[in-house]
Amino acid sequence: MKLRFVLFLTGAMLAACGADRPDGADVDRLAREYLLIELSMGLHDPAHVDAYFGPAEIREEATALALTLEQIGDRAGRLDEQLAEIVKLAEPDALTAPRVRGLRQRLEALDTRIALARHDAYRFDEESVHLFGAAAPDYDAPHFEAILAEIDQLLGGEGDLSTRVNAFREQFVIPPERLADVFDAAIAECRRRTLLYIELPDDESFTLEYVTDKPWSGYNWYQGDAHSLIQINTDLPIYISRAVDLGCHEGYPGHHTFNALLEKHLVDRQGWLEYTLYPLFSAQSLIAEGSGNYGIDLAFPGEERIEFEREVLFPLAGLDPAEADRYYRLLALLERLSYAGNEAARDYLDGTITREEAVQWLIDYALMSPDRASQRVDFIDTYRSYVINYNLGKDMVRAYVETDAPDTSARWDKFSHMLSSPMLPEDLE
Repeated sequence: MKLRFVLFLTGAMLAACGADRPDGADVDRLAREYLLIELSMGLHDPAHVDAYFGPAEIREEATALALTLEQIGDRAGRLDEQLAEIVKLAEPDALTAPRVRGLRQRLEALDTRIALARHDAYRFDEESVHLFGAAAPDYDAPHFEAILAEIDQLLGGEGDLSTRVNAFREQFVIPPERLADVFDAAIAECRRRTLLYIELPDDESFTLEYVTDKPWSGYNWYQGDAHSLIQINTDLPIYISRAVDLGCHEGYPGHHTFNALLEKHLVDRQGWLEYTLYPLFSAQSLIAEGSGNYGIDLAFPGEERIEFEREVLFPLAGLDPAEADRYYRLLALLERLSYAGNEAARDYLDGTITREEAVQWLIDYALMSPDRASQRVDFIDTYRSYVINYNLGKDMVRAYVETDAPDTSARWDKFSHMLSSPMLPEDLE
């Protein structure tokens, strides 16, 4: 951590002495105020600050000040005005301009979270634009019904389709006593494939834990110094396909990789102190979740994932691969239903359906079991419009990475650049 403190002190001295880049030096100074404001908001909302590994004295100052929501909003507004002045009074250089833009987007998201904490009303799409810089497409029931018909034809049989789907999937549940072996193998392969294309810090690592009583299936808690705590929720049965999903999404080339690269390139090399804090409800999350999900396909293109799971993970889990082909065809169709979750969240948060109706929609149109549908609504209650980041984020990341990048190496290059840069959702378009 010594390098970060040196960079921070250097920025402060430049600001005091009026050095060659007054705009950049000013942003160094304002970044400290930004961290204080975000950490102050974190005292009101435990989910707000997803990760912080910056100077401890700023956290201590936030705790001592105990700013009210109104005071946080006032200070954030003044900070935004100062950042706007930097743009007006001096032509920002190639590094400072995106830095200021990123800070201002974070402040817009913070202002929105303050308003939500005061119980101000936002429509679902309006909220997601202010927080994450994007709005998800709106699909009606017939859109999903066409996909449901394909699934019905694939599975055959009679009776409720959701019940049939979940009964079929039960044969692909990892026995609890084999979870560790399966996840260890999946994560190791995700890491091996990622390191073929991305150079990570030599000392990067993570700790894996299995937990219960959470509204999510997996979570990466970044600790700084290229280390993460990854938690896997075992409340519900875990399907064999989730091992690679979570190994890539939470680890390689997903969240752990993203955070380690931001720390390496923006904190350690550039001295951008604001990137020692990850505000969960910000545009960074659209890229984080989108890259986490797209990274699965990037690391395991074509049939490679199916081959790896059938040849390595199925035996470790003690599962019969006889129905594997049909299982993976089903998974591909279920992914096309992912936006049904957005529709449930949109209508539920906009107040046009009840919680019970949202659960039933997820059962009928996302083909979730009742337990999973209830858990998903718990997630919506906690994280609200955050749900768009998984599917819309993946689609936006895919479009960015694959445009003018026809081969695997070129796609990994663009993907790595995205994870190492202060990009916003608008930069993906």
